[in-house]
Amino acid sequence: MAEQNTRQDTLEYAQRLGDDAVVLGHRLSEWCSNAPFLEEDLALANTALDFIGRARMYYGYAAELADDGRDEDDFAYLRDQRDYRNLLLHELPRGDFAFTQARQYFIDVYNQLFLEELRQSADERLAAIAAKAVKESRYHLRRSRDWMLRLGDGTEESHRRTQTAVDNLWGYTHELFELDPLEQRLVDAGVAVDVAALRDPWREQVGTLLDEATLRQPADDWAVRGGREGYHTENLGHLLTEMQALHRAYPGCSW
Repeated sequence: MAEQNTRQDTLEYAQRLGDDAVVLGHRLSEWCSNAPFLEEDLALANTALDFIGRARMYYGYAAELADDGRDEDDFAYLRDQRDYRNLLLHELPRGDFAFTQARQYFIDVYNQLFLEELRQSADERLAAIAAKAVKESRYHLRRSRDWMLRLGDGTEESHRRTQTAVDNLWGYTHELFELDPLEQRLVDAGVAVDVAALRDPWREQVGTLLDEATLRQPADDWAVRGGREGYHTENLGHLLTEMQALHRAYPGCSW
């Protein structure tokens, strides 16, 4: 029974991580043909593909654990908003370029720390996914860190826009480091990452970068949470409507 419970918890955990990746991948894909210049257009599109590829690995593993005929497309395209368990930070609208880079930097620092720990998971599949994804995340972090420095310590307008983005995003970052009972059970089993332990190193890295970029770290005077429980902003519904339209219009289609 304990083994079966761990299997079900791991299924839901893999699904959550897939939700994070596919939602952020879709958000980044919205810059395709809209980025400030061609090289950045290609870079953002490639980063989006990295996250979508990561989602496929997590969803594929979840489908194997479920063993009920579902595949990765079912997890991505045939669930409604309340069934998604992504962190809220990932679903916020793309905003301007400064907003995208600030969000990406916060997530990239977190992912670098998270994936290094997930590589040590007792679950071999999750550890293997992390080992592949962490290489991509190192590249992502170099890019977003460079952009934060360029924008924060750049022109008066780029500084203002980046500071506004940091201020507007900060309250969503607290959710990154909160464990619910499912994740706590998997931490105890050696499967999941204790994200609460990542808070201090994340704060240290982010604080150092903000200082270098002449940006102010916001006060911890507000927080928004609920994504892991299926409570989302209105933005996720609009995102899923667009992302799932083709698959729902032509059920079972392949390409």
